[in-house]
Amino acid sequence: MADKKATLKVDGVEESLELPVYEGTLGPDVIDVRSLTGKGLFTYDPGFMATAATESKITYIDGAAGVLLHRGYPIEQLAEKSDYLETCYLLLHGELPNKEEKEEFVSTIKNHTMVHEQLSHFFNGFRRDAHPMAIMCGVVGALSAFYHDSLDIHDENHRVISAHRLIAKMPTLAAMVYKYSIGQPFMFPRNELSYGENFLHMMFNTPCEEKKISPILAKAMDRIFLLHADHEQNASTSTVRLAGSTGANPFACIASGIAALWGPAHGGANEAVLKMLNEIGDESNIDTFIAKAKDKDDPFRLMGFGHRVYKNFDPRAKVMKQTCDEVLAELGMEDDPLLKIAMKLEKIATEDEYFIKRGLYPNVDFYSGIILKAIGIPTEMFTVIFATGRTPGWIAHWNEMISSDYRIGRPRQLYTGHKKRDYPA
Repeated sequence: MADKKATLKVDGVEESLELPVYEGTLGPDVIDVRSLTGKGLFTYDPGFMATAATESKITYIDGAAGVLLHRGYPIEQLAEKSDYLETCYLLLHGELPNKEEKEEFVSTIKNHTMVHEQLSHFFNGFRRDAHPMAIMCGVVGALSAFYHDSLDIHDENHRVISAHRLIAKMPTLAAMVYKYSIGQPFMFPRNELSYGENFLHMMFNTPCEEKKISPILAKAMDRIFLLHADHEQNASTSTVRLAGSTGANPFACIASGIAALWGPAHGGANEAVLKMLNEIGDESNIDTFIAKAKDKDDPFRLMGFGHRVYKNFDPRAKVMKQTCDEVLAELGMEDDPLLKIAMKLEKIATEDEYFIKRGLYPNVDFYSGIILKAIGIPTEMFTVIFATGRTPGWIAHWNEMISSDYRIGRPRQLYTGHKKRDYPA
């Protein structure tokens, strides 16, 4: 039932149109425009910036207030008190697990971390210098060729199995992509390790030498995954939902999300932060680049400051800053030239009236880029790690859609091309 009604008067249409208006739990009201097609009308909204394409109970963002909620829980509380796999469970199931449910979920994920041995041969078809995201798109989509037993999207149990497999295997595949690029052998996952520990083990250990993973670095990886776990109806999530609306299998849908995330306007922000730091090059150049950033006629922009959604501050950034400080202290990297540039930029952005007035505070990408560099992860792997962390959010939205009375996505257009014309004689 609609909570309110909106009246639309269109020139050339005799009667006014009454449109239902719905109130969500939080956020702005939405006008239901579906009946317009019966009157020969569409709405025009490039980028879907004012269109609610779906109803969802998973994540809520209030950009003006700097609020991010997963199933109602503030991201700051989850980052402080929860961990990545517990947050995965929350996104998938709607509630936090009790002790037994969490133990069972963690055990299930750990027992799905290996990938089919034939999949390792799939990597040989890629050049060694291929971009990691190109390989991830391929190998994640290829999972559907190996797991035929769970591809019935209308079977709830199949959807659960696929969700577990994807969450478990993404870090394994991500580490394999890195190892392939540097010519090292793949490392098998180890079930006794935590999610973050296991990822770092597969990334940096070799069959010749297995070093103990620092608990601080493992916690940092877990927090990076957690803070990227979901972000509502963004470009990649909407891509997953649109692909899923066709009935495509979950592995193909997640591969489509990875492809969308690859775009620099979406998933490449923390990689752009490192490129910017390299461009600045030295602390002595900072004032020059700050002046360029303030010059509206200069194309240079400070990457990692401000956010397209958060107009005041990114609620994930404060937590990530704490983690950043812990990692740099653990690794003794406070004197690294690029990191010194980053810390000075952070100080300027939080004290300079120009940046404060415009809400250009350091965001989650600024700190996560610094952390990943400090750990030793190359910049071209940053978006792969983003995709790994975002997987439970993509799956949760896909599953929510499949579980509902959904239709295939079919956006409309405003056609401005030629009218019908005859082929020349």
